Amino acid sequence: MITLASTSQTRRRMLQAAGVDAAYAAPGVDEDAAKGALLQDGRNPRDIADALAELKAVRISQRVRGLVLGADQTLDLDGRLVDKAADAAGLRQVLLDLRGRSHVLHSAAVMAEDGRPVWRALRSVRLQVRSFSDAWLDAYVARNAPDVLSSVGGYHLEAEGSQLFEQVSGDYFTVLGLPLLDVLQYLRERGELIA
Repeated sequence: MITLASTSQTRRRMLQAAGVDAAYAAPGVDEDAAKGALLQDGRNPRDIADALAELKAVRISQRVRGLVLGADQTLDLDGRLVDKAADAAGLRQVLLDLRGRSHVLHSAAVMAEDGRPVWRALRSVRLQVRSFSDAWLDAYVARNAPDVLSSVGGYHLEAEGSQLFEQVSGDYFTVLGLPLLDVLQYLRERGELIA
């Protein structure tokens, strides 16, 4: 059994659907403070996803035995980190910023054991947002906020958020916030799953 160092329901559902027996623990990490420090150090969105995934995994692995999976995802718009919107107005602004443009989601996974990282994977996906109308945007925000505020970018690709896009180039699970295929391969290599 592994422990997922995350409160993400989406990541939990992905692991359960894949048949992974996992416990769950909130990592207790101040992500805003950590992101701020990483940005001060000049780290890019890809590196920030990796660093936050490691921080979560290591934090929990100092308290529990066995493998701990930490994960994080960042949205990279032309090299700029875009954060989760706090409310419907912020969601509308994020989606306006993305309209008609492409962005990259970086999804990182880090396994830790005995308080140190032992494995990591980082995958990126490029998404092209269509040029939707203001009327469509307002209706989308009205229907989907606050549910999508927990997602960077303000969309759930597995739901109505799919209507935001013209094209998605990359792995579906990575869009959802976890490079699941890499995680499963590592768990098979470690003997946690039957190969």
